[in-house]
Amino acid sequence: MWDETLDEPGYVDPDTGRPLLTWDQTLDEIDADEHAEPAHVVRFGTQVDIQGVLGDTEQAGQCLRYLVKYLTKSLDECHEPDSSSAIAHIDRLADALRFEPCSPTCSNWLLYGVVPDNAKAGLVPGLCKGKAHKRENLGYGGRRCLVSRKWSGRNLTEHRTERRDHVLRTLGVVGAAVEQATPDCERERYQWQPIRPSDPDQPDRLELMLRLIAERRRWREQYERARDLVAELPATDDQTAA
Repeated sequence: MWDETLDEPGYVDPDTGRPLLTWDQTLDEIDADEHAEPAHVVRFGTQVDIQGVLGDTEQAGQCLRYLVKYLTKSLDECHEPDSSSAIAHIDRLADALRFEPCSPTCSNWLLYGVVPDNAKAGLVPGLCKGKAHKRENLGYGGRRCLVSRKWSGRNLTEHRTERRDHVLRTLGVVGAAVEQATPDCERERYQWQPIRPSDPDQPDRLELMLRLIAERRRWREQYERARDLVAELPATDDQTAA
């Protein structure tokens, strides 16, 4: 049970009320035991190790590897159980793995008296959303395909920053031209502020979602117009250097 009254809110045993061991405390106990070994080890045998295909150039190799990545995302669809015993076996395995810890943050650690790493209120054993518990991933160890940063060398945050900088550069070229032609009185005509949670005129959530969708579409149209205008603007020294 989650207990907010503790010095540091966390999970407690519902029968005794004692706080469960934290993830760091559990690791310290294991490290202190020189003879600590896994309670059980399951091996699935030889597995397919899918590697990217390298071409004559680095660009060709990257494209082939990325193609292989997405082709293997549906690896579970290549084999379907064809007998009642096979289906029953998969059902039993999926049910057993539902309550096995899959990672340090898995909610199933609560069944072993251990608070998961970075725990928060609302964790329920058996309801972890990790891929290891999903039926389509049974029998495939580790990641079936590498994440994008393994191919590109950049994570999602870096990709978002790169896209943002590209859009700002595109809009900036057009914006600079518009800025020069816009009178000062027009620039100061509007003042924009975010809607506060305490604002009495705040629209309902459905309206906010519709506005967000319309805003994204408007951003896309503005970007495409700016991109077309950039192609029509005369090249400057900075653009030529770029």
